[in-house]
Amino acid sequence: MRIHVATDHAGLEFSRDLADHLGHEGHDVVNHGPVEFDPVDDYPSFCIAAARAVVSDQAAGLEALGVVFGGSGNGEQIAANKVRGARAALVWSVNTAVLAREHNNANIVAIGARQHSIDEALLFIDTFIGTPFSGDERHVRRIAQIADYEQTGAISGFSIGS
Repeated sequence: MRIHVATDHAGLEFSRDLADHLGHEGHDVVNHGPVEFDPVDDYPSFCIAAARAVVSDQAAGLEALGVVFGGSGNGEQIAANKVRGARAALVWSVNTAVLAREHNNANIVAIGARQHSIDEALLFIDTFIGTPFSGDERHVRRIAQIADYEQTGAISGFSIGS
């Protein structure tokens, strides 16, 4: 599987350890930056590039997921979710990693590098990668509603107010 990775300065060491780990697991790791430490770098461009690559690969029929890191993972998740077709989930436990995939078919995991040890983060990421989407009708329906809104600004059959 191709795994797109992006971070900011807070997650740079994590991203290097992650790339080594995922490479040893047989994944094709694509680093979207940064490649060197800069304490004032801006994560949006890195995370958006990774999210765009995940969405593009999936649209082309390739098996791909993304991992974005930052101090908390919040900003990185927000940036990735600005890409149409990206479903980035902030994960802080094994259970949230499982639910992100099973219920939301999340295609990007966001991790707070200052919130977890590398061993915890690797466990969450391995769980995320290894958990399939359940395909349950209710989850398919909800994801379709999100995609509908993303495309049209409305959800067919529902009033979302003003």
